Amino acid sequence: MEGPGDDRLASSPPPAGVPPHSPAASLTPYAALDLGTNNCRLLVARPSRRGFLVVDAFSRIIRLGEGVAVSGRLTDGAMARTIDALRICANKIARHQVGRFRLVATEACRVATNGREFLGRVKSEVGLDIEILTHEAEARLAVSGCASLVDASCDYVLVFDIGGGSSELIWLDLTRRRANERKGVLDRLAANECVAAWTSLPVGVVALADRFGGRDVTAPVFEAMVDWVTAMLQPFEAKHRYRERLHGRRGHLLGTSGTVTTIAGIQLGLPRYDRSKVDGCWLAVADARRVTYDLLARSYEARVAEPCIGRDRADLVLAGCAILEALVRMWPTERLRVADRGLREGILATLMSEDGHHRSGRSQRRNGRRRH
Repeated sequence: MEGPGDDRLASSPPPAGVPPHSPAASLTPYAALDLGTNNCRLLVARPSRRGFLVVDAFSRIIRLGEGVAVSGRLTDGAMARTIDALRICANKIARHQVGRFRLVATEACRVATNGREFLGRVKSEVGLDIEILTHEAEARLAVSGCASLVDASCDYVLVFDIGGGSSELIWLDLTRRRANERKGVLDRLAANECVAAWTSLPVGVVALADRFGGRDVTAPVFEAMVDWVTAMLQPFEAKHRYRERLHGRRGHLLGTSGTVTTIAGIQLGLPRYDRSKVDGCWLAVADARRVTYDLLARSYEARVAEPCIGRDRADLVLAGCAILEALVRMWPTERLRVADRGLREGILATLMSEDGHHRSGRSQRRNGRRRH
C-alpha cells in the first residue's frame, strides 16, 4: 500500500457555471488515463442512458516498467517514450474540453525508486497530475469496470487483471446476494459489495519476461514461469480456500487483460483484433489452454506473425499465458469470460456516478427515483 494521500481524486472540478446534474453537464466529457507498466491508455467519454459513449481513445505500448524488476528504476528511454505518449493524451484532454478526469499510474511507478520523481517531471513538462493507485484501489476499479460481465447466477467469480508489473486477483462471493437479486446484470456497486478477498501479485508480463526471457521460451522455461507464479498464489489460497469452495458450486473466471483478449482473438480466428467480437465473449478454459500451448510451440517470429499479437507483444504473450495457466491450475473452472475493459471504464463509471449519472437501481429506489 502507498502512504496517505495516494488515493486522492486527481480530477478537475466541473466547468464553471455548469451544475453537475444539468443537461449541459451530461454533454461535458470525462476522461480516464491508465499509465501502466506496459501501456499508456486514455479514454474520453460522455454519459449516456445506458452507460457512456466513447468520444476518443488512445493506447500505446510504452514499456515504462522495462528493466524495473532488475534495476529497480525507470530507464531514460522508457521515460522518454512515456512522456511522448502522455503529451498526446494531454492534447486530447484539452481538445475535448474534458470536465472531470482521473489520471492514475500503477505498478511501475509504485515500485520504481524514481517513480514519484518521474511523475513530478510529467506534471512540470506535460501538465498532467498523475496519482499512484494503491493495489486495492486498482483491484476495485477493475471490478467496477467489468461488473456487467459477471454471470450473476454463479456462486463465485474470480476477476483477474494480468498487468505489466503486477496482477490483481479479486474473488466475488455472489452467495452474499439475496435470491431475488441473483438475476440480470450486476452493477458497479453490487459487484464491489461482493468482493470477498483480493490480492496483488508482484508479477506481470513485463516483470516475468524480464526474469525468464520472453522471445525463446521452451517448455521447461514456461513451466518454471508457472511454478514461480503458483508459489505466489499459494499463501492466498491457503488463507481463503477457494479451491475447496468451488467444489460442487457454480463459478467462472473473468479476465480483463491483454493476455486474455489476445487468447480470445486467436481462439475466435480473427484476421485482426476486433474488440466488438472479443469483449464479453465466453471461452471454454480448455480452449484457452489449447491456445496457450499452441503459442508455446511456435517460434518468436511465428508469434510476431499472429495478427492478434504482433511484434510489440510477441515477447510478452507467453509470460501472460504462464500467469493464466497458474490461475486455472489453482482454481479449476470450465468457463472464462473475456473483458476488453477494466480500470479506465471503472474510473469513468465512478466519476459519472459521483455526478449523479448511472445511479444504481437500489439507490434510486431509496431516493424514490426511477432509472433514467
